[in-house]
Amino acid sequence: MTTTELPAPPRARGLAAAWSRAAEALLRPIDIAWLAAFRALFGLTMCVSMARFIAYGWIDEFFVKPSFHFKYWGLAWVEPLPPAGMHALFWALAALALAIALGLAFRVAAPLFVVGFTYLQVIDVTTYLNHYYLASLLGLLLAASPAHRAFSVDALIARRDERTVPAAWLYLLRFQVGVVYTFAGLAKAHADWLLHAQPLRIWLGSRTDMPVLGPLFTHPWAAPLMSWAGFLFDTSIVWLLLVRRLRPFAYVAVILFHAVTRALFPIGMFPVIMVLSALVFFSPSWPRWLLARARALLGRGGAGARPPAADDPAASPAARGPRPRTRALGLALGAAYCAVQLALPLRFLAYGGDVRWHEQGMRFSWRVMVREKNGSITFIVRNRQTGRTWHVSPREYLTRLQEREMAGQPDLILQLSRHIREDFERRGRGPVEVRADALVSLNGRRIARLIDPDVDLASVRDGIGPASYILPGPKGPPPHIRPL
Repeated sequence: MTTTELPAPPRARGLAAAWSRAAEALLRPIDIAWLAAFRALFGLTMCVSMARFIAYGWIDEFFVKPSFHFKYWGLAWVEPLPPAGMHALFWALAALALAIALGLAFRVAAPLFVVGFTYLQVIDVTTYLNHYYLASLLGLLLAASPAHRAFSVDALIARRDERTVPAAWLYLLRFQVGVVYTFAGLAKAHADWLLHAQPLRIWLGSRTDMPVLGPLFTHPWAAPLMSWAGFLFDTSIVWLLLVRRLRPFAYVAVILFHAVTRALFPIGMFPVIMVLSALVFFSPSWPRWLLARARALLGRGGAGARPPAADDPAASPAARGPRPRTRALGLALGAAYCAVQLALPLRFLAYGGDVRWHEQGMRFSWRVMVREKNGSITFIVRNRQTGRTWHVSPREYLTRLQEREMAGQPDLILQLSRHIREDFERRGRGPVEVRADALVSLNGRRIARLIDPDVDLASVRDGIGPASYILPGPKGPPPHIRPL
């Protein structure tokens, strides 16, 4: 008796064909030059970033001086190294970043850098910055990529300089950069930014003494114009970079935009990282084209020299292709990575309310420069048995930077409340309950209570979902503040 295999349903066949076409496009070989150039530029940028920490004394300020560190959920066990160890770590990270740029022992240097740099970020929540998070992600993608197989010391030692790489790596990095810009733009699609030009109006009002641009900030149209310019830039720049004819003009806009933001605001290496990251939207062969042009200008090559075709697989007859199972696993991991990068910025929807106020879902969501929060907080500690009460200032436990960051972030207020309880009970003043008198202003609005003053914060447990100890945000628009 024989059995016949039934044909697959049309829909299944259609999905299989679509997956096959997508996999073929993702695995198509393209020039590896762009990836090698990105590796070199990223490594140099991070080396400079580590050198800045060493030169400006930020290691002691951020990691040695604080006696208490705010923790990420699930990472309470992470502690800073001793002072000498922290300084040694930054020197080691600078060396690893330089090794990444050179492509020297890349398979060791890149993962070690990502682990070490990410470790720095999870020591204390108050040091969180979007560009630190982005640098960790870019480093992770680089560490997993074959970025060392061309234009590197590793390739020179192995005497094997490959010329192609699967297109999936280019699409993945483009996706990552696109996520940053897109969510940064969407985060500005609210009345504060588009209708009231806040918090930009506040910030520009404090920069009227700036040479050249400062006098312009005194005009009432300056803040609204720049607010809309920032919104339109973030929401459109990725699409403009994807259009070949518009790409050079779009990249000039990237440079100008980030140069202005760097001049106006203390945002560290973020503009540099974004300018170099936008290079992934150019043709994969742009470094070869640039080298050919440079040689032509120096008279060392023909003026008509052209780089190899960007997607010519014959350019690398010895290129190593992964096995079918490895390809499938790589594509699955890439898809999972993309899904996580989309889900994290959208998790704020699960909490409701104004994320700029309650901060739940704020981190890792690319909400760049969308809120200005000023606050003051006093903790009220009461002995449950004797009724004795103490008014505690956060300065007894925190540095100035930590206090400024904590004052507007409820989960950090909760952490310090628990620490205060533990400290009081350790000194024999317990058992105690800890409440907070937290007054906060959002984007120039009148001061409002952020935390329910009747809740014993030290007894609140962490959980998933809206936090009951956070009071609703202020209603109504911010006041119209004219620049000075």
